[in-house]
Amino acid sequence: MAWIITASADHVARGVEGGFVQACHGKDAPLRRIRTGETVIAYSPVTVFGGKERLQAFTAIGTIREREPYRVQMSATFHASRSDVDWRPSRPASIHALLDSLELTRGRHNWGQAFRFGIVRISDADAGIIAAAMAASLVEGEICPPRQASLLALLGI
Repeated sequence: MAWIITASADHVARGVEGGFVQACHGKDAPLRRIRTGETVIAYSPVTVFGGKERLQAFTAIGTIREREPYRVQMSATFHASRSDVDWRPSRPASIHALLDSLELTRGRHNWGQAFRFGIVRISDADAGIIAAAMAASLVEGEICPPRQASLLALLGI
């Protein structure tokens, strides 16, 4: 099983650096749907949270580690839920080249609607197509240790 989480590229980059993922502005319930060992793919519609610069690319791919989601205090008034992820080496891949190949978007004029809820379950076939476009592996193998991921440089963040 695989999941796509929607987040700006700058937020994804922080998660890759820290070895975690957050979903839906830090909500707990979406992360509880994802099980240990499942694939998580980050889709970034924009480069910077709240910004207008479109990216519309898959920006990270990894596997959920064996640990329940946990809460992190991000400010005096905001606590977010996170899950730990073994991020795989990859490169960003534009969604535009994949629109007709993915079951999730094929034949849909308003393909972006699939990402508006912040998390969506996808087929293993779609995960494989996305992983190939990102030059990433879906099987156990090399991972990006926290703080050593190349995504930041690729995105210029």
